Amino acid sequence: MPQIPLHYVDLRTFCYATEDEKRVEEALRTFLPDHEDGDDPFPIERVESEGHYGDRILVLSARVENADDVRHVLSRLADLEEFETLIDELDERVTENTELFLRLDKQAAFEGDVRLGEGITFRGKVEAYPAKKEQALENAEEVLTRLRDEE
Repeated sequence: MPQIPLHYVDLRTFCYATEDEKRVEEALRTFLPDHEDGDDPFPIERVESEGHYGDRILVLSARVENADDVRHVLSRLADLEEFETLIDELDERVTENTELFLRLDKQAAFEGDVRLGEGITFRGKVEAYPAKKEQALENAEEVLTRLRDEE
């Protein structure tokens, strides 16, 4: 994939008080690239919050900006069984602000699988000149189609 028409990808998930933080982080890392040295994993930001009843909620997030790292995230999306559905639903998944939104299954990600579902939010900022939804749709479809064809 020579050119990636995404400025960045944000991945975010919540770790609730009843969940194991290491397992939730592992699920998020299913989509993140490994660094070559292996000693310094891709950075994940952690922010503590509080639920309605005072329970602790940890928000884990990562922003992927480097083109090679974005390619890695997209290559993981190529493993989606619902890939054709994803392409068919692009009009509902790309916003007027040229952002592509997906929700990924956190439990499946923990097991190393990639499925649409609940738990992990994927937000990719699609390059579009001019910055219009129609152009973003075209670019998102192009990159996803190219990704599918490479598999």
